[in-house]
Amino acid sequence: MSSKPAVLVTGASSGIGAVYADRFAKRGHDLVLVARDLGRLETLAERLRRETGVAVDLIQADLTRIADITRVESRLRDDSRIGVLVNNAGAAILGGFVEQGPEQLADLVSLNVTALTRLASAVAPRFAKAGDGAIINIGSVVGLAPEFGMTVYGATKAFVLYLSQGLHGELSPKGVYVQAVLPAATRTEIWERSGLDVNTLPAVMETGDLVDAALVGFDRREAVTIPPLPDAGQWNTYETARAAMVPNFGQVHPAERYRTAA
Repeated sequence: MSSKPAVLVTGASSGIGAVYADRFAKRGHDLVLVARDLGRLETLAERLRRETGVAVDLIQADLTRIADITRVESRLRDDSRIGVLVNNAGAAILGGFVEQGPEQLADLVSLNVTALTRLASAVAPRFAKAGDGAIINIGSVVGLAPEFGMTVYGATKAFVLYLSQGLHGELSPKGVYVQAVLPAATRTEIWERSGLDVNTLPAVMETGDLVDAALVGFDRREAVTIPPLPDAGQWNTYETARAAMVPNFGQVHPAERYRTAA
């Protein structure tokens, strides 16, 4: 058993989650891997045990099901060895808002928002009490870009960013690190599952490159890591402009521009 904190990764059977499992295993961390596909989890776990010698536990779970998510929550609350949560599980759906059915949308929000929030909520009190721990939430640049037209998916990822920034402000003084990772298009199975050929996209990052970059941000303790963004100054300018508005929100009267008829 490793002396380093164990890492729980959701959506770990493939894509970004599987690469996070690989990278943390190679850093010497024991793992708890969560996904629906037990066969693929077992194949990944066998390889990681053989190559790195770490302990790997598996939880087969569909995080849109209450009974399954409750089991993962219990593990996060009760297993003091777990010191890092990688909230990676997520999905996307194709089509415009008017073409997407209510069941599709409910499942998307359940996985991308509700499950992620519940798992963070399950582990945050223990981390805060211990004064240590890390939560990595996988968002998307789509959450910053309604121009992309992925309305509900983008809204779920905007939620992930907001939640992560809020948790960073609340938990960092207590010793808990929270990181939002915002990938752009990355070569994962999310595209195939949503019905889109990833090879038709103009620019796609390889999964290993994405996770390696995200872990550089993790080691630097960045609150927000955007691997595809060449100029960090653009994000800093965006945040500065946003923060500059905040003092102006507390007003007794509407702004002058709304008190004059057009």
